[in-house]
Amino acid sequence: MDLEKNSMLAFPQADSLKKIVADAIQMAQANGATQVEAGLSVTQGLSVATRMGSVETIEHQQDNGLGISVYIGQHKGSASTSNLDSEAIRKTVEAACNIARYTSEDPCTGLADAGLMATDMNDLDLYHPWDLEPQTVIDLALECENAALEYDQRIVNSEGASVDLNAGVSVYGNSHGFLQAERKTRHSISCSVVGESDGNMQRDYWYDISRHPDQLMSARSIGEKAAERTVRRLDASKLSTQQAPVLFVPELARGIIGSFTSAIGGAAQYRKASFLLDAVGESVFPDFVQLNEDPFIPQALGSANFDSEGVATQANQLVTDGVIQHYLLDSYSARKLGLTSTGHASGLHNLILDDTGKSFHECLAAMHRGFLVTELMGHGVNGVTGDYSRGAAGFWVENGKLDRAVEEVTIASNLKAMFKGIVEIGNDIDFRGNIRCGSILIDDMMIAGSD
Repeated sequence: MDLEKNSMLAFPQADSLKKIVADAIQMAQANGATQVEAGLSVTQGLSVATRMGSVETIEHQQDNGLGISVYIGQHKGSASTSNLDSEAIRKTVEAACNIARYTSEDPCTGLADAGLMATDMNDLDLYHPWDLEPQTVIDLALECENAALEYDQRIVNSEGASVDLNAGVSVYGNSHGFLQAERKTRHSISCSVVGESDGNMQRDYWYDISRHPDQLMSARSIGEKAAERTVRRLDASKLSTQQAPVLFVPELARGIIGSFTSAIGGAAQYRKASFLLDAVGESVFPDFVQLNEDPFIPQALGSANFDSEGVATQANQLVTDGVIQHYLLDSYSARKLGLTSTGHASGLHNLILDDTGKSFHECLAAMHRGFLVTELMGHGVNGVTGDYSRGAAGFWVENGKLDRAVEEVTIASNLKAMFKGIVEIGNDIDFRGNIRCGSILIDDMMIAGSD
């Protein structure tokens, strides 16, 4: 197989991978499949983890995977293999076809509609290999951890630093004639350390992730940020039980929006397992809330021309003036609901929550007195009722300033009330995910503390 080389990375050429997928589709059709789809990925990566100045692990990953789904009428069968030899692929195709002959008929199964397939392919600039020798990756991880350990004498231990380099090529094709390849990279640096003061110990972390290595924070800056966050949490205390405004930092605010998108996902809707059941057209946020999706941002983590079914992605408004505009659907859930796929078979594509124009510090000032949440624990979110209860840590705020570190409290409310209770959205946007948003200030939540 021909190799396409970029420094230390080598992948089969896209045309070679496309041929494997196309051949698998033809093979399935020859075995009686009426519809077929197949996805093939080849990935390479290097991961290094250090702890207390020593290298803990060095891992080189190289993975191949072919997955195929066949439809015989409205019966579906799926199989996969990591062996890309022709004989292994033949057996995998036969296995999928055999499975399909025994599965129950499902009128909603099948490929996404042919008319929804992507035809325009934008250059999204998602492939930027990080050309580093293993020793250089080790040096970066050590630099990150050492910067954290040297930041303050109260940093007494480390849970480690890690550097990860990942690159891959993927191909998706189906019997509609759709066949496309994508190349993507994803790199990250992270660090977690432990601090101690008068017998009180706290840990915190920081990380960065990007498709382009030049867009990452420096290893030293990430280590220092992890240490700074740890030190300011020392000497934390509990709060008395009360109701107060709560400000979520951006990396946690993303989870609030994630709970919303889960609730309007197709599977939750057709299973009637959502607190926002049949909610399209409803006003669930204040009228200043705008939530839009842009799949075509260059180098962004959520950018894509098509979803995992080949359906074209598109820029759209999910929430306009606080009102839900549509659900998030793949082809199966769309058929269950009598609707059309929205191109979300593989999740979100750069969902952006518009801010209200205030910086993080201005959001603190707007809250005046309340609880800044910087860590959440547990999984106390009920997607059916919307009830929300999470363990939390952070800082008590007085007069718009951080007053003291707080630990071992629980914050509780209902997601519908939380959505309606949003009063500010900061412009301190976190770009490290498929949901881009700033800090979110909610006017009132129950904080369960020491009494």
